[in-house]
Amino acid sequence: MTATATGAPGPGDGFPAEVPLLRVSDLQVELITEAGVVRAVDGVSFEIRAGETVTIIGESGSGKSTTAMGLLRLLPDDLAVLSGHALVQGRDTVADPRAAAEVRGRAVSLIPQDPMTALSPVHTIGRQLLETVRLRRGDLDRSAARDRAVSLLTQVRIADPEQQLRRYPHQLSGGMLQRVLIAMALACEPALLIADEPTSALDVTVQAGILDLLLELQEQTGAGILMITHDLGVARLVSDRIHVMRGGRFVESGEAEQIVGDPAEEYTRALLRSVPALGPWDGAGTAAATAPEGDR
Repeated sequence: MTATATGAPGPGDGFPAEVPLLRVSDLQVELITEAGVVRAVDGVSFEIRAGETVTIIGESGSGKSTTAMGLLRLLPDDLAVLSGHALVQGRDTVADPRAAAEVRGRAVSLIPQDPMTALSPVHTIGRQLLETVRLRRGDLDRSAARDRAVSLLTQVRIADPEQQLRRYPHQLSGGMLQRVLIAMALACEPALLIADEPTSALDVTVQAGILDLLLELQEQTGAGILMITHDLGVARLVSDRIHVMRGGRFVESGEAEQIVGDPAEEYTRALLRSVPALGPWDGAGTAAATAPEGDR
């Protein structure tokens, strides 16, 4: 029986620790388009255990988000054909649509990629968070659910949480909205968090805070994380294992240190080269060039 770092029961309690929270094998997703059938995901396999962070990285259109949407069965049934297996705590969400419906919002929570559009603009933060809390904990009355919502906002380090519950999404910054989405995901008390580009719409400083928060929450709860990103810098910071995706397939997989430090594939090396890096700063030369003539 798994326990959190604080000794409280973890989200995976009641499920054998030696069994992966998620085991995906030969997952294929074919999308039906006007131009024909496109195989967006072509036979990928991976697994995630409690307390692990596994990252799928690749350029836009590589199939990484489609992989996550497929295993949760969030793709339209009339436009997507799935095959293979995705076992979430032993239940196959690909083979059994009912299993997918039952694990979403319970065993698995999704943190969507765009905090500016993921929330309803016409309802307060409190109303949307309270709805999520009561979906998971239907036994709570309104007062207890509100206390739970305040506790969740405090957990994701939002100051003055009671005041924030009364605000609308447009009144919060992108970073605060992302924290609200994380709080909503935690309200489901999941064993597995799927974070789909959780920092892509944020500036670099806010990105670092969100990643630190996710890792801190993982340590507290023991949840597994599937991180979807195009940013190898993000993957380097948070991952235990990395799968590099291109054209719907994994072209390279391994421990994070190996993928970042000694990649075997040219595509992975190209991704590494695409990460911006600061060059040397010649402070003396710049100062001399801009100083008034009498000061040179």
